Amino acid sequence: MRKTLVFLCLVLFLEFLGVFAFAQTHSYVPKDGFIPNEKTAIAVAEAVLIEIYGEKQINQEQPLSAKLDQEVWIVHGSLHTPNGGVAEIRISKKDGCILRVTHGK
Repeated sequence: MRKTLVFLCLVLFLEFLGVFAFAQTHSYVPKDGFIPNEKTAIAVAEAVLIEIYGEKQINQEQPLSAKLDQEVWIVHGSLHTPNGGVAEIRISKKDGCILRVTHGK
């Protein structure tokens, strides 16, 4: 029983070391971030927004525009009618993380 317990503890410890080592592996990050410019921000935003709201809806909100605010790209659609709203998405310049998605009414 004691040998089994020692063996189990050793296995768990080695598993922990493996997870720790994996978490410490190098990952390339571009110097200007994964979303370095307006064109990339719009392309990423469009892909995400189409999956959420559908291609027809996002096509009606073209062109999408983007501005950089404190390392976050804010991308939103264009409103072509007096009523309604447009999609807006916030994307981290550094890592491409989607921070917020919303759509006006």
